[in-house]
Amino acid sequence: MREFDHLLSAEECQFLDMLERFAAEVLTPQAGETDRTGAFVHAQLAALAETGMMGANVPERWGGADISAHALFEAVAAVAGGCGSTVSALTAHYLATDSLLLGGDDAIRARFLPAAAEGRMLGAFGLTEPNAGSDPADMRSRATRDGESWHIKGRKCFISNGGVADFVVVFCVTDPEAGHRGISAFVVEKGTPGLVPGRVEQTMGLKGGHVWELDLDVTVPDANRVGPEGSGFKTAMKVLDNGRTEVAAMAVGIARAALAEARDWAKTRIIGGEPLASRQGIQWMLADMATELSAAELLGHEAARQRQAGLRFTTAASKAKLYASEAAGRIADTALQIHGGYGFTHDFPLERHARDLRIMRIYEGSSEIQRNIIAGRLLA
Repeated sequence: MREFDHLLSAEECQFLDMLERFAAEVLTPQAGETDRTGAFVHAQLAALAETGMMGANVPERWGGADISAHALFEAVAAVAGGCGSTVSALTAHYLATDSLLLGGDDAIRARFLPAAAEGRMLGAFGLTEPNAGSDPADMRSRATRDGESWHIKGRKCFISNGGVADFVVVFCVTDPEAGHRGISAFVVEKGTPGLVPGRVEQTMGLKGGHVWELDLDVTVPDANRVGPEGSGFKTAMKVLDNGRTEVAAMAVGIARAALAEARDWAKTRIIGGEPLASRQGIQWMLADMATELSAAELLGHEAARQRQAGLRFTTAASKAKLYASEAAGRIADTALQIHGGYGFTHDFPLERHARDLRIMRIYEGSSEIQRNIIAGRLLA
């Protein structure tokens, strides 16, 4: 029994059992090769779609699995433990579908969500720009109404799935005088003239979960607008609360894998006739790792509890994301240290875990931004 099974239904526990087997049998064996070649995780996402995981965040009404927030946290962690690149592409897809769920109307949901939930369409979330990262209010992409259409011109960067997505939810300014209240969101579909992916960024980790620059000089119908004009910033902030909880889950999943690998290595690696695990120094390292992991899990599930209850969970999501991303980095680094020189080689997954985890302190708002959010709410 998993530690958090008491928070899940019997059906959700069965779903996680299946997903953990999938991660161990399908994702983990391919993770090293994906990291080596840098090939995008098309095959992994297609296989993941067969499990129902591409629509795990989507209600049944729109073809999704409609699992609880607690189950979603554990499911994302399970995928992350198998392959960081795959979970990165998966959760980027969630950002796109969450944008439609939280900001769109039923018409636009009906057009995109069933196919996205089944894995027949892949989504991307187009918020970040070269001059508007942690503060979307500095956004420069513009959308100008032209009759029943909108002309969008601008550039996005670090867009996960951007160059291969079937649709991108693009955020841009529709009223330059209104600040963040002048930001709107639109769906730009693959093949739209003027949607031009740039090069794939050469990243330190998550090498199979690609990020692109996107140049936009496109015209889209008003039917592709996500929600009312000026609602884009509010939608993006709600989506990022979900996304930060999922970053915490990703960090937890990779940290769980790193701790398990360190524990198994310590029990089987013989030095001076005794296993490493017999040494108190190693035991203390493992104990600290396990304690930090438990704290990250609990913060993640508190964010999930508030999300499930329909509460505003901005602070809880920021705390979970901040702590889990930083703790997971320490856990992976200690796991590598326990492996010694072997941990520094490609023959073991620890160096990949350490590289994959580094971006978690930047994804969906850096650690410093999370501290600003937490402190701002505390002092309000």
